[in-house]
Amino acid sequence: MDTYFFVLAYDGTAFNGWQAQRKEHLRTVQETLEGAAEKIFGVKTSVTASGRTDAGVHAVGQVCSFCADTTIPPEKLADCFNALLPCDVRVQKSGRAEEGFDACRGAKRKTYVYSLYFSRRENPLKERFCVRVGGMPDFEGMSAAAKMLEGEHDFKAFCAADSSAKTTVRTLFGVELRRENTLTGEELHIYVTGNGFLYNMVRTLAGTLLDVGFGKRTLADVERALAAGDRTAVGRTMPAKGLCLVQVDYGNPSAAGKNFTEFS
Repeated sequence: MDTYFFVLAYDGTAFNGWQAQRKEHLRTVQETLEGAAEKIFGVKTSVTASGRTDAGVHAVGQVCSFCADTTIPPEKLADCFNALLPCDVRVQKSGRAEEGFDACRGAKRKTYVYSLYFSRRENPLKERFCVRVGGMPDFEGMSAAAKMLEGEHDFKAFCAADSSAKTTVRTLFGVELRRENTLTGEELHIYVTGNGFLYNMVRTLAGTLLDVGFGKRTLADVERALAAGDRTAVGRTMPAKGLCLVQVDYGNPSAAGKNFTEFS
């Protein structure tokens, strides 16, 4: 059998996350993909993702891998799957990967974006993928706090209490705030790139930065959270709908013949 890869985009609103939970009969991205794979290949096929996204979290660059014995051209697999998949998940790109490639174990860094929009009232065109903020925060203060989060730290304070992670030390290569003026108002996108993330980590980072922007937290609070793992020093965990997985880097473009994120 050969090894293949997918780059997936999905609207996570109606999914209970990535990972299949067959005992609970919950709708997940993995189970949806594996159901389509069984129809196409005629056998049960396990699909591995670069990482698990939680319920309600979206993706535009989720990378998956699987093994199959098929005569379908690798680049045409995307069309075959999309013909069977529901409208809230689509394969953007498919191809053959190197033997032994594993989308999860091979991932070197991932980038998520948390999206906010600023408005007194809800905008129905944004509510599905962004979180509304009623006032305007101090963006300079938020940027200063974002810089403090970069590097290797113990992110215990930013991790959900029920996490099963063996270690809470992670490295963030970048935490960048990008403001955007649109026809319907101003948006803020918080891009976070790291070698791995704890349960609810990015959503709690976003809540903390927002608190700093509104003067509810200080830079000293952020420093204390990193140094002492003090959960009381960080902000709330923001809603899942604002979070999206945008890119996965494997450090070796030849793993699939070319860079996964180069759509063609």
